Amino acid sequence: MLFVALNGSPNKDGNTAALLRAACSVLESLGSETVFVQVSEVMSHLKHPFCLACSNPCSGRCYAGTVLEETYSLLARADGIIMGSPVYFCTVSGQMKAFWDKTRKLRSSKALLNTVGGALAVGAARFGGQETTLRALHDIMLCHGMTVVGDGYREADCGHQGACARKPSAEDADALKRTAILARRIYEVARATSEIRIKAGHETD
Repeated sequence: MLFVALNGSPNKDGNTAALLRAACSVLESLGSETVFVQVSEVMSHLKHPFCLACSNPCSGRCYAGTVLEETYSLLARADGIIMGSPVYFCTVSGQMKAFWDKTRKLRSSKALLNTVGGALAVGAARFGGQETTLRALHDIMLCHGMTVVGDGYREADCGHQGACARKPSAEDADALKRTAILARRIYEVARATSEIRIKAGHETD
């Protein structure tokens, strides 16, 4: 199966990236293919990084032939997506929001319907807006008809919204534990729901 990790932090080697790479390691240990996407780099190639609603319905013309178009095609093939964002004023980063604002064409084609999704967030404080950031990421996924899961697993506990970390995330043992549980949950649910996903050019195991 194919899983995509979306790093919404502008820092490609920062706290959010560390957790996402830890999640990818778990998914790879389960025999899956993973792709790590640095959202800020993808958006940096665009003339207009923010959605201007230049066509309705969306034709995707503003990102045609760009890395963003390639990334959206990757998402459409994925069995699961794990999204990570630092906490910016109790919500997601501007880079992550801009990335998803341009996905209207994906939504109209139901490209992510039943794709399994989970989220993680990193804040400067232990209670620094991580859960509201996770809920914002969940709302984005629900708007695409994705199957949203939290960090619960039958061999652990029921979990909560997702993995929450306090920076430095690489030293947050609980966050690393919850990230591993989240990754296993995404994998488990993706396998269980493979038959209800139709992915062009990609067959699920």
